[in-house]
Amino acid sequence: MTELKKTGGTKRVKKLNKEAILEQVIAGQQISRAEIAKQTQLSRPCVSALVDEMIREGLLHEIGIGDSKGGRKPILLAYNYQAYAIAGAVFEGSYLQMAIANLKGEFIAESRMRLKQSTDGKALIADLDAALRHLLKECGLTRDRLLGIGVGLPGITQRGTGTVSYSLSTSWMGLSVQQEMEQQLRLPVIIDNDVNMMTMGEYAKGVGVDSSNLVYMYVGTGIGAGIILDGQFFRGSREAAGEIGYMMIGPVHNRHGEELGVFEHNYSVLGIKEKAKGILSGLEEGQSVIERLAWHADQGNEEAEALLADIHRHWAFCMANIISVLNPELLILSGEMIHLDERGGERIRKWLSEWVPVVPRIEKARLGEKAGLVGAVHSVLEAFPSARLLDKV
Repeated sequence: MTELKKTGGTKRVKKLNKEAILEQVIAGQQISRAEIAKQTQLSRPCVSALVDEMIREGLLHEIGIGDSKGGRKPILLAYNYQAYAIAGAVFEGSYLQMAIANLKGEFIAESRMRLKQSTDGKALIADLDAALRHLLKECGLTRDRLLGIGVGLPGITQRGTGTVSYSLSTSWMGLSVQQEMEQQLRLPVIIDNDVNMMTMGEYAKGVGVDSSNLVYMYVGTGIGAGIILDGQFFRGSREAAGEIGYMMIGPVHNRHGEELGVFEHNYSVLGIKEKAKGILSGLEEGQSVIERLAWHADQGNEEAEALLADIHRHWAFCMANIISVLNPELLILSGEMIHLDERGGERIRKWLSEWVPVVPRIEKARLGEKAGLVGAVHSVLEAFPSARLLDKV
């Protein structure tokens, strides 16, 4: 970068030079004005003037004195990750999770609220706004300090149009969800499927960090998967890839008016609870049905042991299908599957070794219930690169 940039429009040149400085500060973490000038090939007076302006704007701050290399000790600069904030939210069943994070993606505040109405789309957007107001107040931030919010939704989301093309559990189908949220929240909004957000969380900061080909398998009130191939999300022609709950695994019942797919009808948490009615009694909210079945099986309950083996086997059927088609290097188990004990895990691995030629590494999700929030925050960080902060100030 040289002073030749001065031949362009003054404002554009200034912005380009600021972008170059910001890039160097973020990459270097702690860097002096002299080093910035060297790396960007901008003059020292130019760098000093722009750095001072960026300090006033809150994007950079001075953090101390560096080591001398033969002259006066330099003042070191760093990126101010607290300059702005990002929100993330995930609708999961009858709950709404939300977090506010700094520009590193580190959570500042979190909340989890039970929804009064989990099917009314417009009411859910109002709940989202109320939860955001509450969380902003809790961490002492104003809405204008937020760059945007990522929102994980149940169903098949169409990110290009900002709509939900399939979600019978809410009234969002046909509604311009993203636009409605942006109008209500007065913020840029990024929507995606809830399991995709969880997948992004584990890929960015969880067990999938070092893997470029992975499948994230989630068992909750439904069953879904997130797919990353060669470091890129695979969404399919109509963004419906990963709807593994519709695999034909388990008994096929009357499908008329049924929202759930065959597999999730039988082997999601709801399906398992239905099968376990004669074995378990008084299952409290928040308790794992798999853990309770495993406990009863350990006590010698043959019905519990038989049901547990049936669940493991049918979950393994799904894994075998996924592995056969996608050949991932990593399969991440999440939701109710994180409650698999060592015996259950070994049983599934044994079956897979008999059924498919190559068994990937199988790991439990590391981020737990925070995976979706981490992914939602990361989606905003990806869509709002640091250089765009210059448009905000």
